[in-house]
Amino acid sequence: MTSKFTKQLCLIFLVSLFLSCKTEKNYSTENPNIIIIYTDDLGYGDVSAYNKGTLKTPNIDKLANEGIRFNNGYASSATCSPSRYALLTGTYPWRKTGLKIITGGSLVIDTTEMTIPKILKTKGYHTGIVGKWHLGLGSGDGFDGTGAINYNSNISPGPNQVGFDYSHIMADTQDRVPTVYIENGDVVNLDPSDPIEVNFFHQKKHNDYGLPTGLKNPELTTMKWHHGHNGSIVNGVPRIGYMKGGEKARWSDIDMADHFLEKAQEYINKNKDKPFFLFYTLQQPHVPRTPHPRFEGTSGMGPRGDVIVEADWCIGELYKTLESEGILDNTLIIFSSDNGPVLNDGYYDDAVEKLGDHTPSGGLRGGKYSLFEAGTRVPFITYWRGKIKPGISNEIISQIDLLNSISKIVGIEYKSKDGIDFSDLIINNKGQGREELILEASTRTAYRKGNWVMIPPYRGASISKNVNIELGNSIDFKLYNLKEDPSQKSDLSKKEPEKLKEMIASFVKIRGRDFSNIKNLVLE
Repeated sequence: MTSKFTKQLCLIFLVSLFLSCKTEKNYSTENPNIIIIYTDDLGYGDVSAYNKGTLKTPNIDKLANEGIRFNNGYASSATCSPSRYALLTGTYPWRKTGLKIITGGSLVIDTTEMTIPKILKTKGYHTGIVGKWHLGLGSGDGFDGTGAINYNSNISPGPNQVGFDYSHIMADTQDRVPTVYIENGDVVNLDPSDPIEVNFFHQKKHNDYGLPTGLKNPELTTMKWHHGHNGSIVNGVPRIGYMKGGEKARWSDIDMADHFLEKAQEYINKNKDKPFFLFYTLQQPHVPRTPHPRFEGTSGMGPRGDVIVEADWCIGELYKTLESEGILDNTLIIFSSDNGPVLNDGYYDDAVEKLGDHTPSGGLRGGKYSLFEAGTRVPFITYWRGKIKPGISNEIISQIDLLNSISKIVGIEYKSKDGIDFSDLIINNKGQGREELILEASTRTAYRKGNWVMIPPYRGASISKNVNIELGNSIDFKLYNLKEDPSQKSDLSKKEPEKLKEMIASFVKIRGRDFSNIKNLVLE
């Protein structure tokens, strides 16, 4: 009996060991908390783990140095709304007709589309977004902003209709009206007796409501506008668009970072006992750059540097919250940015004058709005204490791949339209990344395959004078070898005609032949 019992114990032990090993290898059964930290206009070189220089980001560096730092991580677009759409849906933004930077427009994600929060809800996750939204609200008549949004009643559809159980957001960007927070579709602190009215420059009829504007009353501003930002003045800052009413609901710009951090911490505290997904979308360093007074002057680079320091601090505080709540070891953190950097993006704030030796692009060419690498190659970091080993990856990966990859991590096989499952790359730094990727900037597209990048010909200015960024427009095809020329200084289209022909054929196979039928970039 003793011998038989011993054998049974051994068998049980072996089976249990086998299952344990299987579970260890198949991280999908663990259902970790998942947080995507998404910055706004943070460049490849704005994180000191990527670019040793004057500006220091110690808390982001901690994630990079103790997790996997991807050197070829991409946003799907060089502008914010398309990138956010692609990240959440796993679909190239250029497939969505008319999708560009949203200003007061209707919801661009169809409520029938699969999204990261939707698929996680099927595994019992609670899902939340805190911060910038910028994917439209309501169901107006298109992407041009003419679909009127009634901010005085519950706004739908929005984040809550595409998978988020909880949302605390600003509608578009900090430089656009309405300057209010919206929680689960309702404007926070709205006084019904002081209703909100909003309209924008690009609408057929605009109305400044007879109120002061940056254009008419520059003496009332505390921040001087450079281009476009000359509408309603809120907290001394002239905005894009016009707004009337909602006085009690208006946000404090200098407190915005603290406000969103507090809401993110509250969300974690409330949902720590079950798996959750948090999309924490910081507004920094997008304009207007309004650091809290305790961060003023901390970077030596003016407001842009200061708000990056502020954002880094917020990330450190969020990390501390996870640690203090005892859930850090079961939380996967993914850090990235929606597009590349821009210095002067509508206000005079010394971003250019006080730059010093800092290089926001990290030596890459271009920036926000651009088809060159700095438009879409961004910081991309994955961190999971105790699960992810420190490492560096040179494999190509895109935010468009996160839906498929996260699905696999929680045990779901899902294939989005354009994404690829790179869960093993994200967690274990194993396997190959993308072989090819279409990059987008304001509906224009370029193509990367291996170490090569091809930019098709597009009409329009080669440099945007307002922001002083090379857009990548040319009358000819351009071809670059990133391995030999990461700064894209040498066009090889004439020296490598066969490679160019090959790249064009591969690009057309995905993009179609109508790739040049686009509109020129318009900066408001």
